[in-house]
Amino acid sequence: MVEFYFHDNKDTLENFTEDHNSGEPVSFDQLAEIGVIYKYITTQEELDALATEREYKNRDVVTLNLPAFNNDIDAYNAKMQQFYKEHYHEDEEIRYIAEGEGYFDVRDKQDRWIRAKLSPYDLLILPAGIYHRFTLTNAAKHVKAVRLFKDEPKWEAINRDTGKNTEARELYAKTIAV
Repeated sequence: MVEFYFHDNKDTLENFTEDHNSGEPVSFDQLAEIGVIYKYITTQEELDALATEREYKNRDVVTLNLPAFNNDIDAYNAKMQQFYKEHYHEDEEIRYIAEGEGYFDVRDKQDRWIRAKLSPYDLLILPAGIYHRFTLTNAAKHVKAVRLFKDEPKWEAINRDTGKNTEARELYAKTIAV
């Protein structure tokens, strides 16, 4: 079952897959304030209904673990570091966890990290323009996730350190008042 809490900000390149739980929980209301939606979905019918309701027309499945990279530890580590780099997207990011575990970190209005520990049946919707990052949990080191898209599948990360603010980021910042 999902857990939401403030990140302890003690992560390094060596330990970012650990839980980093500050002990301060985050409520669903706090998530709603930043436009993040969480759902617990146990059936394909529920997932399909959500896709129809939110006008998601496409989906794919992504598996992240060492075997998915042909046991190439360097390629695996490079991808994990890419996903953990703070970024946003111009479209909503929707992830439904089918297997394994992962952490999504999102920024709140005060620029603090909120960590979501996701397990099977957890679905997270991140609004376009929100800064976030992802990693596998140290315990599982595996996730199989369904990605939902309104249009053709794409994944373009706009890293925060570039300073680039697209219309999606500006609209998010204005709407959420960060």
